Amino acid sequence: MSKQAGYSPNFKRPAEIMRMRRKRARSEAGVFSSPSGQGSTSSPGQSDSSPACVRPFSPGPLLVTQTRSGGGIKRRNPFANIENTFSPKKKLLIYNDEGNAEAADSDQMKKMTEKEGEEDMPTKKQCRAALPFSARLTEVDQQELKETPSKKSLNFSEDDSLFEEEEDDVKSLLLKSPQAIAPASIAPPVCTQYPTDWSLKTRVLFTSPLSLSWAEHPKAQEEALGLSQHCRAQFSSLPHSIQDPRSCSELRCAFQQSLVYWQHPSLPWISLFPRINAERSFTGKSTPWAQDTALQKSLMSEWSVSLSSLYSLLKARLCPYFYLCSYQFTVLFRAAGLGGSGSITALISPTTRGLREAMKAEGIKFSLPLVDERRKSKEQQEVEAEQTEKAQDCSELKESKDCQEAEEGESCGYNDENEDDDDGSFSWLKEMGVQDKIKKPDSISIQLRKEGHAVSLDHKPESVVCVEGSDTFTLINFLINCKSLVATAGSQAGLPPTLLAPIAFRGATMHTLKARSVNVKSQVGSTYQNISSLEITGPILPSSLHAVTSLLRPAQKGNYAATLYTHAPTAVMNTQTNNQQCAGGSVDLCGLHPASIQQLQQPSSLGKTALTHINMNNYSYTWKN
Repeated sequence: MSKQAGYSPNFKRPAEIMRMRRKRARSEAGVFSSPSGQGSTSSPGQSDSSPACVRPFSPGPLLVTQTRSGGGIKRRNPFANIENTFSPKKKLLIYNDEGNAEAADSDQMKKMTEKEGEEDMPTKKQCRAALPFSARLTEVDQQELKETPSKKSLNFSEDDSLFEEEEDDVKSLLLKSPQAIAPASIAPPVCTQYPTDWSLKTRVLFTSPLSLSWAEHPKAQEEALGLSQHCRAQFSSLPHSIQDPRSCSELRCAFQQSLVYWQHPSLPWISLFPRINAERSFTGKSTPWAQDTALQKSLMSEWSVSLSSLYSLLKARLCPYFYLCSYQFTVLFRAAGLGGSGSITALISPTTRGLREAMKAEGIKFSLPLVDERRKSKEQQEVEAEQTEKAQDCSELKESKDCQEAEEGESCGYNDENEDDDDGSFSWLKEMGVQDKIKKPDSISIQLRKEGHAVSLDHKPESVVCVEGSDTFTLINFLINCKSLVATAGSQAGLPPTLLAPIAFRGATMHTLKARSVNVKSQVGSTYQNISSLEITGPILPSSLHAVTSLLRPAQKGNYAATLYTHAPTAVMNTQTNNQQCAGGSVDLCGLHPASIQQLQQPSSLGKTALTHINMNNYSYTWKN
């Protein structure tokens, strides 16, 4: 029992008993192979039965001892750990013969037991007894500081490694602790806004790990309040994050407000968007105006009034933009200050050579932004190629005069060629003497050849036309009086184009987009994850898309994704106009949210493409086009 009770080296015992038990252990176990005192590390409880090369109870180094005859191998104590076998910084209180307590560490105690009476202990005890108790503690502390470097050189390879791992673990825990992270070290959102997209969307599918069921089945009061806020252009402020979106009445009202759009004409039994390649949606439907000329004139008269009202609101900056959707093309009218332009702009896509010629005949000045951009890039490449060729030619010539003469000759020849091409003359045939043998092309063939590239643009994205400034008013009159604007045959015969706007105008009908929420399970790796989806269908305007995404930001806690389905003819509406200017004037009173206006004022960076995916992760946007 006494041996088992003396297992821990930190157990307080008199020094004489330690000496007695160590002498007994050495007499029974023999002499250790290591004469430097490794046996002093073994505890008294292990001295009677520790064989050779057997690890003692503590997880320290192996002790090489001589085996006794008939002695079995004792296994390592599984409950022993490094804390109760090695503690270099803990002090021990040792009572001397006079009954006074002395402070010492484990190494000092081992050195005292190994000397076996060789030193004169009574003399030292008398010297220490002469000092007060506090002075003796100070002396022990100083001695411990001096011996700290020497302790590191001891052969405790396993113990030191364990201590180092524990210290590293403590440091890593401190670094990974949330309390240790300063608020300023958290990175802000990378991108808080996606590019402006002027294309019309036919369908948008939102997905989120959080439920989106709050967006459907509004209460009657919430729907009425949302419509009233839309008409009054009132907007409620929402917090950065909403804990329970389903119980947030302000969020549900704002969502209903963002779904509203205005349309003319409105026929409940026919969907009037999209109009291009939409013969299937008109097939089998009742069209009483198809054979009634008086009814067609009445529809066109009302449509002309609505279009004039929209342009007046646009010019007064009370309407930010509107769309005109016919069975052949789509027109986007934007107020001054939007899209990076300082004047009213109109984009028409797609166009044909016949439409462009008719616009020229009416005196409407327009440009082809994509064609002009391609021509400029081609001219720049040609200039760079000519400069490199001239540099090579000049380097080959030895005299600078020859180089100058060659440049002058090339410039003269280039001008002559251009003049010949412009005049359409064939003097070079006469110089060769074959003017009578080769048939000259007539003027009609030459004209068709020059206009061949213009005809090849028809119905392509490159055929987008841009009209700016006061020419947009002439364009409105041209559209009202253009007979080819309305189909004369087919399922859409006699039906005026569709007008879409985010605000009310004369003759318009209020419509709301259709929203539907579904919860599905999606396979992520080998497991299935619950994903909530929200589908919105209808003519989704740019301001409606921005309003819905702004509401999903706090409702879904900054985590959702959107798949966008674009009306193909309107994808090129993101093309930048040739005359980009600073936005002049203010469009703050146009009835849209200030955040939506701020986004629409920026020039689009998408070119002739449109957004297809929007992903928000941790309040940061990423997108694909």
